[in-house]
Amino acid sequence: MYYIDPHIHMVSRTTDDYETLAKMGCVALSEPAFWAGFDRGSAESFRDYFRQLTEVEPKRAAQYGIQHFTWLCINAKEAENVTLSREVIALIPDFLDCPNVLGIGEIGLNKNTKNEATIFAEHLELAVKYEQQILIHTPHLEDKYQGTRMILDMLCDDSRIDRSRVLVDHVEEHTVRHVLEEGFWAGMTLYPVTKCTPQRACDIIEMYGPERLMANSAGDWGPSKPTAIPDLILEMRRRGHPESLIRKVVYENAIEFFSQSQGFNFKAPDANETAASS
Repeated sequence: MYYIDPHIHMVSRTTDDYETLAKMGCVALSEPAFWAGFDRGSAESFRDYFRQLTEVEPKRAAQYGIQHFTWLCINAKEAENVTLSREVIALIPDFLDCPNVLGIGEIGLNKNTKNEATIFAEHLELAVKYEQQILIHTPHLEDKYQGTRMILDMLCDDSRIDRSRVLVDHVEEHTVRHVLEEGFWAGMTLYPVTKCTPQRACDIIEMYGPERLMANSAGDWGPSKPTAIPDLILEMRRRGHPESLIRKVVYENAIEFFSQSQGFNFKAPDANETAASS
């Protein structure tokens, strides 16, 4: 089965990972801008990073038949530095017309501080001004519920935000309902240590249905598994879910959401040609 990973950080993965993803059925992925494993010291380092996301990674992915899309921002972990954050935000418009850019993300909160909220709001202003889709990072572990509520309140208080063009990621059992009820898209991150397991994600699908719900690996520098979506596919098959439902969650929903961006020039694999040649 073909699938799309809506959130994975390939700058932190080897080229071999691209090959493995292709063998597992991944045909496209989107890579939000995120923390580099350390705090960067200047806006120019982000300029180089944005070039990596818009120039280098699409070429690495294309070697294995994977289409690479990206999002731009300064991540919440570095948003505590307001001066640097504003310098980075000023750079982003220069890259929004790159052919693989989907929007602004992953923005959100890390420790739910005032500075993080300030920079989150300024990212929202940028997204509204340039009519960009938005990908949201919600905090980890004990701060998740509070941070998610803060984020949803800020989004819902702004009538300019089109909720159908916002993906709120890293949802878990105690936050997914609030995200869906407010009309946003929700992303389940499949991590081996934190966030969701394939089993828990399958539970959420069974509880809330597949509408506006996606799954991702968020593979990055730390403990993570870039092939987590195939694990979810296997779990859903084990539970007897129809292939049409599985395909909706791991493939069709991503296409529906990303198609709202002018940067999503996705070319779907020709299923008939593939079947004929096999």
